[in-house]
Amino acid sequence: MSLIMDIAVVALRVLMPLYAIVIVYQCYASMRRRRRPERPLVLLQNAETGEKIPVLFWENAIGRARGSDISVDDQTVSRNHCVLLRRKEGWFITDTGSKSGTYVNGEPVTERTQVMIDDVITIGSTDFIFRRGEEFHEELRSSWFFSKVVNKPSVQPYKIMILVSLFHVFMGVEATFCDDGKDFDPLILAGVMVAVEWVFFAVSYFALKRVAFEIESLCLFFTGIGVILLARQVLRSAYTQLIAAVIGMIVFCIVVKFIENPDRIGKWRLIIMIAAVGLLAVNLVFGKVTNGSNNWIHIGSITIQPSEFVKIAYIFVGASTLDRLQTKQNLIEFIIFSAVCVGALALMGDFGTALIFFAAFLLVSFTRSGDWKTLILALAGAGFAGFMVLNVKPYVRKRFEAWGHVWEQAQDMAYQQARTLTYIAAGGLFGVGIGNGCLKYLAASESDLVFGLMAEEMGFIIAVTIAVAVATLFIYARSVATRSRSTFYSISSCCAAGMLVVQMSLNVFGATDILPLTGVTFPFISAGGSSIIACWGLLAFIKAADERTYSKRIKERE
Repeated sequence: MSLIMDIAVVALRVLMPLYAIVIVYQCYASMRRRRRPERPLVLLQNAETGEKIPVLFWENAIGRARGSDISVDDQTVSRNHCVLLRRKEGWFITDTGSKSGTYVNGEPVTERTQVMIDDVITIGSTDFIFRRGEEFHEELRSSWFFSKVVNKPSVQPYKIMILVSLFHVFMGVEATFCDDGKDFDPLILAGVMVAVEWVFFAVSYFALKRVAFEIESLCLFFTGIGVILLARQVLRSAYTQLIAAVIGMIVFCIVVKFIENPDRIGKWRLIIMIAAVGLLAVNLVFGKVTNGSNNWIHIGSITIQPSEFVKIAYIFVGASTLDRLQTKQNLIEFIIFSAVCVGALALMGDFGTALIFFAAFLLVSFTRSGDWKTLILALAGAGFAGFMVLNVKPYVRKRFEAWGHVWEQAQDMAYQQARTLTYIAAGGLFGVGIGNGCLKYLAASESDLVFGLMAEEMGFIIAVTIAVAVATLFIYARSVATRSRSTFYSISSCCAAGMLVVQMSLNVFGATDILPLTGVTFPFISAGGSSIIACWGLLAFIKAADERTYSKRIKERE
């Protein structure tokens, strides 16, 4: 009987990498399907030439600039002249401080003004007639991500959920019988994880009436792997991680609901900004030093990392609806808030998270303006700041000195990276089995070095598959951004996905000595309650950018 179980466990180890690839493929393949074909929502017809310009987005920048959604070749038109946007009440136009002004039927636009079919919109010295989209008969090319499979039926959500749940059950079986079946705690944990997944699915798909569940299924897949990997380290930590994941799912639902109306963000933006700064201030005053940085607050037996939650607030402040986005006050507030966040994290000594915030700042800045000069200036400033850090923080300098010299300092500053690389090699393509690895005995193996833990125990194929799946979130976010209902969704989804990818890259490349070790977590996989809650919160922005997320509600309202 024991021989049969050993053969079964070995078979699982060999088949699980292929199974993981199938799950990731099915999730992303389904994300591409059942999408509306590209067609104009309305038209702007040039009153003089008769040219019909298709309006493709819910929010459209109109101006003389090449980067405008609708570019007007008229010297009296400002570079960023006005914004045409759609809301549930209809279409509106807002002037964004243009020199020559914007008019609807001859009346100047001083605030959001509703536009009706056949109204005349004057932009500079050019008149446009507002027309229905059905009058445009030319074929529009879909974006590459959705171009080939738009008409294929999507994979039924429950089928993907079955795949994900079975994978976690198999992980529980493997972790249980790595110890000859003497301890069934990992299998019980896997069962609890599966139950949580299906409750979340039932709430989201039936109670909240979501029309798609692929991205949630993918991140449940990640979350379950992280939870069950902990089963053979500290079982209590595994259940703590699962509880934090449940809180994260609740946060996910709340954020998706909260940002359903993008105009609501403008009303809450200042409050969220003040709350985030206050949270960082509390961290600076009451935080305790852990592993070189004082970014942890201890409340009894519970430890919280406030900077993780500030990531969510950062996106709220950085993104906005297009008509508000182009105001100077909005931009100045965002730059000051970014400087405060990065500066506070630097004072805490949490340079890994500071780097994630800085990367998010670059993403938001570029998506807001498309200006390379701003990025170059910001990078130059970051380079100078990095030079200063290396001179005033000796332990950071030592990490940079160890970078690229892992085997020369294998018993000193590069001890963690050397062991990680060794055990990744020992795990091979298919791993040594969950619970059979040696890296789990090393400090931070469940957090900073979790990529190595996955590679050793589950195999290099699965570890790379998970890393690629997280990285592909940015490609997906970028693809859905052009079809989102608001610039807020477009910018926030790209920023959230960018944060997750940069965080994952720092974790993987730091543990494998491709980059200096920064001590940040692997999204959804690493142990850490604050981290996984924040990851689910960031996921909400990517979910909201998907045009299908609010589709049923919109249809009912219209």
